[in-house]
Formats: sequence, structure tokens, C-alpha cells
Amino acid sequence: MLLVLSNVVDADERACSNPVYAHGISHLLPLKYPPDFTHFEFTNPDAPKAGEMKVAQMGTYDNFNSVIEKGRLAIGFEINGGLVYDRLLEPAIDEPVTHYGRLAEGVVVGPNIEWVAFKLRADATWHDGKPITVDDVLYTYETFLEHGSVAIKTSLADIAEVFAFGDQEICFVRKKNIEVNPTLPFTIGSFSIMPKHYWQLHDISKTTIEAPLGSGPYRLLQAEIGRNLIYERVDDYWGRDIPVNKGRFNFDRLKFDYFKDETVMGEAHKSQVFDIGEDNVSKNWATQYNFPEVKAGLFKRKLRPLTRVEGLWWPIVWNVDQPHLQDIRVREALWLLFDFAWTNRVLFYDFYDPGISLFQNSPMAQQGLPSEKELALLEPWRDQVPPRVFTEPFSVTPSTGSGAQRDNFRRSLELFKQAGWEVVDGVMRNVETSEPFTLDFISASSYGIRQMLSLFQNLDAVGIATTGFAPEVSNWLHRTRTGAFDGNTVRYEASNTPGLQLRNWFGSAAAGEDYGQNWQRIRSPVIDSLIASVIAANTAEDLYAATRALDRVIMWNFYIIPLGSMPGFRLVHWNKFGEIEGQALSRVPFVDAWWWDEDKAQRVAEGIVELE
Repeated sequence: MLLVLSNVVDADERACSNPVYAHGISHLLPLKYPPDFTHFEFTNPDAPKAGEMKVAQMGTYDNFNSVIEKGRLAIGFEINGGLVYDRLLEPAIDEPVTHYGRLAEGVVVGPNIEWVAFKLRADATWHDGKPITVDDVLYTYETFLEHGSVAIKTSLADIAEVFAFGDQEICFVRKKNIEVNPTLPFTIGSFSIMPKHYWQLHDISKTTIEAPLGSGPYRLLQAEIGRNLIYERVDDYWGRDIPVNKGRFNFDRLKFDYFKDETVMGEAHKSQVFDIGEDNVSKNWATQYNFPEVKAGLFKRKLRPLTRVEGLWWPIVWNVDQPHLQDIRVREALWLLFDFAWTNRVLFYDFYDPGISLFQNSPMAQQGLPSEKELALLEPWRDQVPPRVFTEPFSVTPSTGSGAQRDNFRRSLELFKQAGWEVVDGVMRNVETSEPFTLDFISASSYGIRQMLSLFQNLDAVGIATTGFAPEVSNWLHRTRTGAFDGNTVRYEASNTPGLQLRNWFGSAAAGEDYGQNWQRIRSPVIDSLIASVIAANTAEDLYAATRALDRVIMWNFYIIPLGSMPGFRLVHWNKFGEIEGQALSRVPFVDAWWWDEDKAQRVAEGIVELE
């Protein structure tokens, strides 16, 4: 249980004694920005504060309370910052895992992450002018414990105690005798801080459509529930010029319009109902941006590579608890029957990169043959891992992309035969029992079933009967958790601190657990050992060696049929804005780091008139 002490105590009597604060913290890598930095390099400190940006959102909303699980939260009120709240630390999107002070002017992490301390800025205020104090921070975490969502409570499970000391300082103490989680300081620092004096007069355990008091760069101006939201910039925002905010939050107004249909949303974009967004449909990206405004340079379509870990985009995964999928030769035979090149060309307009790694687009991904550090981790398990782990880089199934690949079929049938399966009168059967080989696929969406088309066709060609169904999401989740499937699709997007995440995805202890995500039911001491090495890594080189070794073992065991991996962000926008270009970033910060360019906006308006 998390014990929150609201009284101020002497720091010398417990953890956080005599803390030496820093302006930021990082995981394994050095900080990019020095203590005297004035702004992030991806921001323009001289950006004008003006204009409006209109952004599209899919879905709807009916709640402004981000603490609880009920309702559908409106964008801008997120629990990890958003537009109306501040948090203790701000992540730097031009560094892998680094956070700098926002509400906190300083942060310090104790030895072995036994505790984390923050010193609040003295001039931070709520929108009503009242100061943000340690009492607000204490109240926030006490409220998270009592009313927070499962995700919030899980994030705080390692915390034993929180207490204030001095007038501006607060300490989070980690539970003893538990495994160290290197992400804990970043998790604590990422939560929005709530105003105690406001919520004491309101019920934080319930949804609300009354905008709560905030402290951040924007406040809600207008809301049409489920349809749109309009935010106005707070002119006297206390944090406007602190280093993590300088040059950010430049628009006088932000408008978010909600849509329930992507086709309608696309047409609304062309009609300037909104300004900017991401196109999530490969066909649209390839075919829908040839209208006159694009050719005239008034509307921009550009793929933006990102530095985030892209991982694998909804690959096919196998339930290895199913007897006929436990043999690695069967899984390899099935891998050979999926044609990524054909799927990418025919269904996705060649948009995706071949998916070859759980950590694709990061230094954690396997590269070439194993390094010495990787071999040191792999050698003790040599007799329990596929030989190709040591001799070949993993790749997608070889294919010309033109259709059926005879060599792949031939090799697949050989592997089935070695595993005790043969085609008899057009049906793949077990040689000993005559049992037919069948596969039942599910997916969270119809797109997941559609992307298996080449596999279904090739399975049919070798006599394997298949079913494919995209049930309602809650039913899909139930079947996934209970193992009522043979094949499934799962999104693997690893973080830059993936250790505990990997244990949940692939660790033996999570196999078959109701709230674990090892939905494949993998139980492997090799994988457990490599995940432990990921968690224990004390240097970037150790981390990369462990993730690359793990990557090879999982992929060469054919637990996954990788499809594609995202090559970047499909950015589409009216050319009205300024930005700092050429930065390597983990996201496209158009809402918080771009600015209104009056000259560009005028050219767009005049250009549209000329085209009419």
C-alpha cells in the first residue's frame, strides 16, 4: 500500500537526506542539455504567439476527469501532461529517455533508485492564481491510490511512501526488497498534478463535463460534447518561459474536431475544417493527395521519419499452447507461407518497411551477426536456441512480391513432413492420427484479418483449413486472454526502457495470466534470462546487447510472423505554419512546438481563391 504523509518531516530522519538536485535525469545515456539551457533545439524561442491550429480526432469524448477509468477522456486533459495541466518533469523528444524539470526546478534519484526527490518551482501557480504546493503533489498521489485507474495504480505499485520536507520538496520512497524498475523516476515525474483546493469541492471519483481547474499553457474555452473542443492560450501562464516550455504552446487557440469516419475526416481536411493530422490509411496516403492545392504547394504531404521505437505493426502471433503449434518446424513452415512483399504491394501500396525486429528503428534492434557481448549472453543457452541465432540475421520471408513463391512452398512442405504432417487428398493431416491441420485466427479489427490474405490463400493451397474473425473488441480481448485462438495480431511498440514491458509480453510468469500480455503463452528460460539482462543493464551497450540477443531468439523461434514496420509519420497539413525543421524527434510536435506563420497563411488563402 502507498502511504502518503501530508505533514512535513525532517529530511535527515528518512530518505532524501541532503539531496543534490539536477536540472534533469536520463537513463543510461548522458543529458543532451546543460543546466543553463534556455530552450529545446526543436523549438523557436522567438516564435510569435498568435493564430489558431485546428486538429482532427477520431472517436468522441464525454469526460474531463483523467484520474478515473470511466468515460471517454477529452484530448487536452491527459493524466500525463496534456494542455491544461503541468507535471513534475517534461520528456525531451530529441533524446531517447531524458526528462527535465517542469513543475520541479530540480530532481535527484537516490542510490539504486531507493528514492526520488523533487524540488518545486516557487512561482508555479494554478489558473486561479493560487500557488502550486507540495500539498497539491501529496493530494495528487493520495488520490491516484484511492480513485486512480488500474494503469495509474499499477504504475505506483513500487512506491512505499511519499512525504514532503522543507517548503518545496517532496520525496517518493521505493518499496524495499523488490526488483528495481529503472523507469520509476520518469513515471512519477510524468503524472499531471491536480489542484487540491479545487477537487476537495468536487467528486474526483466521477466523470465530469465541467472543465477542472488547471495550471498549464491552455484552458478550455468552449466544448460541444462529443464534437469539438476549443482551448485558449493562458496569457499569464506561469511556465511560459522556463526552459522546457520556451518557444512552445504558441497558438492563441487550439480547436479539436471529432470524427467517426476516416473518409469524412479526409474530405473535411481538404475543405479546411481542420489544418493538420496523420493519415492512417496506406491507400489514402498513396492515392488521395493529388488535388490542385497539393500541386500548388498550399497543402503538404510528407513522411516524417521518427526516432521512436517503431517495433512491429500488428504481426501475426501464435498460441504455442496449441499442440500443433509447439513444433518450431511447423511455425517456420507457416512463416514461409506468408508473403510480406506481395501483401505490402497489393494491400498497402508498398508503404511499410519489412518488419524484422521487435525494436525496429532503434539501436536495440538486432544488427548483422551477434556481437561479443551478445554471444556472452547467448553461449550458455546454445543448445536451447535455434542455430541460426548465431549464424544469420533474421529477415522476412524471401519473395519477389509477384505471387506464389515455389521455393517457399517446397521448403514449407518439407518442414511440415519433418514435423509429422503431410498433404493427403488435398488435406494437411497428421501422419499418425490423420487429424486435419486447421487454424483459427482472430484480430482486433477487420484490417488485421485482411492483412493475412496471402497467408490464407497459401494455407488453402497446402490443405490447411482456416477461419478468420474480427470479433467485437471486448470479445477479442476475452479470447486473447483465455487462449481461444491459434493465430492473432498484436501491436509490438517497445519503449526505450523495455525491460518490465518485455517480461509482460514474453516472460514465462505472464504466460496465460489474465492481465499479462504473454498471449502467445511462451515459456522459455532462455527468454526469461535475456529479459533479466535487459532489466539489469547498467550501460547502453549492455542494454543493446541484451535486447539484440533477445530479439534474435524470439524471431528465430518463429513465435511471430512479422508484417511491416512504420517508416515514419504520415503528416498532412495546410501550409500555414512555421517549425524548426531537420530535427530527429520521437514525435511530430505540431501542437506544442509549431507556430502560426501569417505570410504562409495569407498565401494559402490567396492560392485557394486563385484555384477556384
